[in-house]
Amino acid sequence: MKKIRTVIVEDDIKISELHKRFTEKVEGFEVIGIANSLPDGEEMVDVLEPELVLLDLFFPEGNGMQLLKKMREKGKSVDVILITAAKEVGSLQEALRGGAFDYLVKPVIFDRFKASLEKFRTYRTELMKNSVLEQQMIDRLIHPAAEAQDESGLPKGIDPITLRKICAVFEEEGADGYSAEDVGKKINASRNTARRYLEYLLASGFLYADIDYGTVGRPERIFRRMSI
Repeated sequence: MKKIRTVIVEDDIKISELHKRFTEKVEGFEVIGIANSLPDGEEMVDVLEPELVLLDLFFPEGNGMQLLKKMREKGKSVDVILITAAKEVGSLQEALRGGAFDYLVKPVIFDRFKASLEKFRTYRTELMKNSVLEQQMIDRLIHPAAEAQDESGLPKGIDPITLRKICAVFEEEGADGYSAEDVGKKINASRNTARRYLEYLLASGFLYADIDYGTVGRPERIFRRMSI
């Protein structure tokens, strides 16, 4: 299988290397270049002609949207996944209007990163296999989550009763941050079960995650209720 040629444009060298490792762990992708500035990113896209660009928004010399717009103006047949710390609605809207395939918020969890690339791989593979698309195929490409939902409107593996119990944990008076283990104990479920629901609530915007480095042991993810 021909691998999807990917360029990373990210000013933080360590993060760019991390995203390179993430990308190369996903089947079907290869990183053909890393640019740590917008001018280098523009040149790399022109010369290497990648199929996918993983693009940051914030650079000392400007905004990553400038590069995205230039690629569109030049008619480049390249897709873009934005990976950024920007959580403002305006940034997301501008990215979608500019044709970004996906929008990931730093720090990126590998599972979410992998899901984004796998979705892109499926999307690209289907487009290359079919010269004409029926509505059903278009719906699968644009709304892949819709097929994985049951009658409750929730993805498979997400039980509405359990979901309500976990939401209630974060709506209790005085509730602060909880780890997956904390939540599991509160609802009498395993840590893995709690984590699956917490990740769903994180993706839906109900929660956000912090890192607790503590005093000993490994860093732990702490989930908190998003401010209303």
